[in-house]
Amino acid sequence: MPVSIKECCCFLKKIGNPRRIIHFALLASETSFSINEIEALYDLFERLSHAIIEDGLIHKEEFRLALFGDSSTHNLLADRLFDIFDIKKNGVIEFDEFVRSLSIFHPDAPESDKIEFMFKLYDLKHNGFIERDELKEMVLALLSEMNVDLSNDEVEAILDKTILDADLNGDGKIDLEEWKAFIPKYPSLLKNMTLPLLREITQAFPNFVLNTQVRDLEIVT
Repeated sequence: MPVSIKECCCFLKKIGNPRRIIHFALLASETSFSINEIEALYDLFERLSHAIIEDGLIHKEEFRLALFGDSSTHNLLADRLFDIFDIKKNGVIEFDEFVRSLSIFHPDAPESDKIEFMFKLYDLKHNGFIERDELKEMVLALLSEMNVDLSNDEVEAILDKTILDADLNGDGKIDLEEWKAFIPKYPSLLKNMTLPLLREITQAFPNFVLNTQVRDLEIVT
């Protein structure tokens, strides 16, 4: 979103770090977050990135700990989210990656970005398709997180229905364009891709409740 010079100057007085404010302003201009929200996210990031290894980077163990309270237990959903947040694919999440990835969940983020993020989440093999076995693995993981116990027949019925509706060319797998056509038909599937308030972002990391002193900047008219 656009950031005014007045907003930058006002925020600069609060932070007292020109290099950081320039960095935050750049991120604000390239994401759906305001500078204030990015400052709050920086506070959260600092807590997460020093939870186990104090190096200013979020490692997979810290990501698992933040999301599910356990740093060692394998969790498919947490691992898939970590892999997508790790844009540079270097095994850690840097602050810029953290902000850019969370921006997808902002209410003002384009729906198309949310749909593509979901596609990446389900594309476990990274081959540009969602195949039946990948879909089943993710469905089972999500049901487990929701503590929902379905019979194998019920799970297979969900898979059959999804493939039938989404696989438009009948090749047994779902490509990105088919996914883009499928998801808008079921708006509830996108519900978890939007976190209305910054507070909800911090609630997604229950072990590190954010306590920021950042206040809203005065509105520039």
